[in-house]
Amino acid sequence: MIKSLQGSVALLSGANRGIGQHIALELANAGWCVSLGMRQPVMPDWAAGLEERVHLMAYDAADAAAEQRWVDAALARFGRIDALVANAGIMIPKSVIEADDKDIDAMMDVNVKAPRRLAKAAWHALCATGRGRVIILASLSGKRVKSAGAGSYSLSKFAAVALAHAIRQAGFDQGIRATAVCPGFVATAMAAALTDRPADHLTQPEDLAHIVSMLLSLPNEASVAEFAVNCQLEEFF
Repeated sequence: MIKSLQGSVALLSGANRGIGQHIALELANAGWCVSLGMRQPVMPDWAAGLEERVHLMAYDAADAAAEQRWVDAALARFGRIDALVANAGIMIPKSVIEADDKDIDAMMDVNVKAPRRLAKAAWHALCATGRGRVIILASLSGKRVKSAGAGSYSLSKFAAVALAHAIRQAGFDQGIRATAVCPGFVATAMAAALTDRPADHLTQPEDLAHIVSMLLSLPNEASVAEFAVNCQLEEFF
């Protein structure tokens, strides 16, 4: 049974554009309070009239101290945290041979280490709800390596999928449920640089937002460990 979570609080990284912006709008329209992590915090146009339920936080996923500051600020504002949506991510399109350690470290820092730190910082608050939720925006690149140029990115996204499973294992008895959401090409600026497929033939960010909202609303007894979604036919998906 899908549950209404009006008044619940979600932290969302990478919320200023693309997938993150659509998720923020979807949750706010569903009655959630949302704390939006952004490099440059600006109240979005869609939040007009909803300001009391929208919290902005300057957030840089590469800053190892940023997650604790964010959690503390969100708790000070709302008094609880029910869900995390780790959406911030970067891609450096290099093979594992072309990439250097700085490239790999940058993607691991943002795509894996930052979501882990965020979950750790919010852990007690998530456990306190009895139904804490963690969504890791991974990728189908975390399920298969489709090309050499995506290899380094896949390395980090495989780790992001594993992170979701590890969080699920660590908090299951406390009611925490974690899901790795793994889309293929989504109609965003990142995808536009990687594929010639028309934007209307790609997964739409608002559809991913619907999926995330649904996953957050499922009861503890309907745990979804991974959710793969694709715009095209592939042998494995």
